[in-house]
Amino acid sequence: MGLLKSISVDEIMKRGSIKDVDVLRFRAAFYDDDVISAEEAESLFAINDACRVQDPSWVDFFIAAITDHIVDQTEPEGYLTAENAKWLIAHITRDGKVKRKTEVGLLVNVLEKARWSPVNLVRFALEQVKAAVIEGEGPLRPDQSPPKGQISESEVELVRRMLYAFGGDGNVAVTRAEAEVLFDINDATVDAEPNPAWTDLFVKAVANVVMAASGQVVPTRQEALRRERWLADRGELSPAAMLSAMVTSSLDAVRGAYHDQSPEERALARLEHQRIEIITNEVITAAEAEWLCERIGRDGHLTPNEAALVAYLKKESPNIHPDLQATVDRLSQAA
Repeated sequence: MGLLKSISVDEIMKRGSIKDVDVLRFRAAFYDDDVISAEEAESLFAINDACRVQDPSWVDFFIAAITDHIVDQTEPEGYLTAENAKWLIAHITRDGKVKRKTEVGLLVNVLEKARWSPVNLVRFALEQVKAAVIEGEGPLRPDQSPPKGQISESEVELVRRMLYAFGGDGNVAVTRAEAEVLFDINDATVDAEPNPAWTDLFVKAVANVVMAASGQVVPTRQEALRRERWLADRGELSPAAMLSAMVTSSLDAVRGAYHDQSPEERALARLEHQRIEIITNEVITAAEAEWLCERIGRDGHLTPNEAALVAYLKKESPNIHPDLQATVDRLSQAA
């Protein structure tokens, strides 16, 4: 890239602002050799942190440059290791939280561009939405809207993007690490008016976990978690009618995508997980039936969204793990 030779990084940091002409110079230096060294990536982060005034074009360049460096120019190419994910998290956080919305965009872009990332990175990404919902502030809530305890439509779609990104092109079930954060977000919104988009995504995601824990072959996440058309045309539904519609329509639409796993499919899935674990140097922990039995209705009562989940699983009981079936029977009687 020749960044450190052709551009005065110290001068930009000293004045505390990034101008459009600076971004043009950065782009020219990048296209000159199409490579960003580790030292140059550190300089880009230093500039981003030091300059509170930024030309709008900076954000796109910064996100693209750092993504290229960590995904395509750092070994193993196209993948993120646990070490590289740790480096990224350290650079975009302060006191354990993402600093600005730009860094949230970078995090999501890295997840989307990488062929595979450590599960701790997608969990960290999901936790940024969780923090916004619980605290009602932060980079995703610059104007503190909506209030804490609620999840916005844009945040639901951000969660969907994160889940899609981590799943990649393969048939990868939602992991326990992801599901734990989804349950936490759901618990945090229990006192708010139901958000149909969140209900749709939460129930589909947890149903995906349940089916995988029951030995079912799962579809791609794009198919399993897709946003249904009825959400845009739902009108003014009551919470009960909305949940009923979701169980009968949205989840039924993907029911046929699940099927019993053959021994060959089970062996191939196990080998694929082992391959990814070797590349990323991080273990993938699948959600097991025992954990799900403890987690659904953990507080002694079902949230409205958990009730919708149980209603769906009740219909699917012949196809789920016996322990989960017993849990569903018990919870459906208590609902």
